[in-house]
Amino acid sequence: MERVYLTLNRIIETLLVVIFGLLVIDVVWQVVSRYVVGQSSSFTEEFARFSLIWLTVLGAAYINGRKEGHLSMDFLLSKLPPEKKAKRQKVIQVLMAVFALVIMVIGGGNLVYITLSLGQISSALQIPLGFVYAIVPVSGIIIIFFSIYNIKKLNF
Repeated sequence: MERVYLTLNRIIETLLVVIFGLLVIDVVWQVVSRYVVGQSSSFTEEFARFSLIWLTVLGAAYINGRKEGHLSMDFLLSKLPPEKKAKRQKVIQVLMAVFALVIMVIGGGNLVYITLSLGQISSALQIPLGFVYAIVPVSGIIIIFFSIYNIKKLNF
């Protein structure tokens, strides 16, 4: 499981860097085309919006797996004795996995299915919106995996 965790982290890190790099290039091109060329590109705003969606949702899954980088209010948790702290962290991980399953995987999967079945296409890039929203259930599955990994780590 450790090997899968490390591999998945490397893949997500690479994907996040690539998405961020493309977002920077896109925004720079938008500024250059608007102020230097005098005519704004039609796709840059939509691409920036879609890549920001992917960056945010996939980044949330990545931070969940890393555990040390996400925002949390752990004042009360840090005051607990170690055995109660571990139990409380397990409960938190289970709740996160349930949230990811119900909201992100099931709800996001329904969103992807509906938008693909309705044939919704983005206006500038002409790609199915279901592909844009597909990151939600994918990130939900990743969060569930990371929650299971974190629970198993707490048992040792």
